[in-house]
Amino acid sequence: MTRPSTAELLRYFLYLGSLGFGGPVALIGYMQRDLVERRRWFTREEYLKSLALSQLAPGPLAAQLAICLGYVHSRVRGATLVSLAFVLPSFLMTVAIGWLYVRFGGLAWMQAAFYGVGAAVIGIITIAAWKLARLTLSKDRLQWLIFSVMAVVTGWTESELVSLFVLCGVVALVAKAPPAFLRRAKAACLVVATPDLLLQLFWFFAKAGAFIFGSGLAIVPFLYGGVVQEYRWLDDKQFVDAVAVAMLTPGPIVITVAFIGYLVASFPGALAAAIGVFLPVYLFVVIPFPWFDRIGGNPQVKAFVSGVTAAASGAIAGACFVLARRAVIDVPTALIALAALGVTWRFKVPEPILIAAGALVGLLIVWLRG
Repeated sequence: MTRPSTAELLRYFLYLGSLGFGGPVALIGYMQRDLVERRRWFTREEYLKSLALSQLAPGPLAAQLAICLGYVHSRVRGATLVSLAFVLPSFLMTVAIGWLYVRFGGLAWMQAAFYGVGAAVIGIITIAAWKLARLTLSKDRLQWLIFSVMAVVTGWTESELVSLFVLCGVVALVAKAPPAFLRRAKAACLVVATPDLLLQLFWFFAKAGAFIFGSGLAIVPFLYGGVVQEYRWLDDKQFVDAVAVAMLTPGPIVITVAFIGYLVASFPGALAAAIGVFLPVYLFVVIPFPWFDRIGGNPQVKAFVSGVTAAASGAIAGACFVLARRAVIDVPTALIALAALGVTWRFKVPEPILIAAGALVGLLIVWLRG
């Protein structure tokens, strides 16, 4: 293993934040492929431990994993710099799209592009999820059982329940490294950006970052309930457009909050929303990581983490199914998804090229239909 310089690590996360399409499932897969398998900047154990802590803590999973890896590299300094490098490109792109949305009205062209992009992303993230499962689960039958259960539950419920992650960790702990007392027991038995509004935006999105577990999918129902139903900042169409922006821009999918904030209170609103949602994520990594790192060698902790890791891989696989049901809606999108899957499996084509191809095909199909 060769640890990169700080500049090299930041260049990678600037690249991933600028061109990393596909949402949390794909981003996690890219980090595993690029940083562990190809460049060998982090060990498999460091990656899995970071993934486990990211899954246990609330907030967007991909951003947490990036911050964890930054912390592994150079502690608080690394976590801080990586968080900025990873989030800033997609934030700036989202704000720019928000400006275009307000200036010209609607995103019909973007929704047409997403018709093809969404299907292409399914092919990419399916391969990423499979490679992640092979890396994390190896030939452990218990972990594959946990993986299968979580994949089915996530696909069925379309949500990720933190209680199940904890339960999976406990199951693995009891099965692999039961505590001494268990062994003994077994032997026995949109508006003006006023300060008040900006504070309201910050607080609402901070709650989203602090209490929503799992991938960017999990945050969407929470945002809808607050943004559309409670505060009435956006209507249904604007909210759907915000989700489309998040899927079409690279980086963490939760960056959709910046688009929402921009529509509510221009650039100050976008900044308040982004800081609100990512600040808890940063703190949930930087504060507990040293403690988590010190006890990482404990057999019980390692067993617990193995269960949580298997659960995370299963949830990611289930999320692929959930995304596929939304993106693959007819024969053309099915063909796009299969083509992306085949190309990703057989050739080393950069993901941005596949995404751009999917967007062009989507625009062409919508134009021909119109």
